[in-house]
Amino acid sequence: MKGILIFIGLLLAGNGFAQSYEEYIEKSYDFVDKNDLPSAEESLKAAMRLEPANPLNYALLSNLGTIQRRQGKLQEALISYSSALSSHTNDRTILENRASLYTELGETDKALTDYNTLLITDPENQEALYCRGLIYIQLKNYIWAEQDFDKILEINEKSVRGRLGHAILEKMRGNYTESEKIFNYLISEMPRDWILYEGRADLYFMMGKNARAMADINKVFIESEPTAALYVLRGKIKLAQYEKERAAIDFKKAEAMGYDKKVIEELMKLAK
Repeated sequence: MKGILIFIGLLLAGNGFAQSYEEYIEKSYDFVDKNDLPSAEESLKAAMRLEPANPLNYALLSNLGTIQRRQGKLQEALISYSSALSSHTNDRTILENRASLYTELGETDKALTDYNTLLITDPENQEALYCRGLIYIQLKNYIWAEQDFDKILEINEKSVRGRLGHAILEKMRGNYTESEKIFNYLISEMPRDWILYEGRADLYFMMGKNARAMADINKVFIESEPTAALYVLRGKIKLAQYEKERAAIDFKKAEAMGYDKKVIEELMKLAK
């Protein structure tokens, strides 16, 4: 699930709140378990309508944001997260959720602000350090990205995130050989961590080693669920191999999975 649901059922027990308020919340969890996200969303809204002044509504708003996000209602999710933070400014879970959503929306400056706020109160939050490091890479601030990944390894020398961050960083710096060494090491240690194959495939594509890239991509397609980004990468390789029709199919699939439409539009022009 994108984002983290806050479990609040135990907080309600014994506090004298109306049972129906608790029932709506319990129903929301049941609906999530059944993957009936629209019903889960309505259950949370019903609970808040019933008790609009309930101090626990910030947690419901956070859960609502996560459920909306899973349905692709990104702007509505952003409103929910922001509303939750209005009364709990430094809540770590909600800050992390909103920061990752800002990143998904391409609002990197706002994402960076949230991660900075989170790391002030929780300076050893490895997920926040990793995500901030990726934003720094996107902004080409490689020195600060390196500091974040180094900090992760200082906290936990065995961290996959820290090493993966360095692999991505070296790739973007053009140090392909060093990046490949890190990816190879990580895959040897965790041969079923599919994001590593996706990262190495992208590296091989940048190195012009399309056969190796396709070998990693095919492994992910066979063994796991490919991401929209992996469909885009496979499409780019097919373009390089002059297979424009097959590339277009992959780009359209990525778009249907929620990939940036503007990027897809530019890629589709190349596939004509």
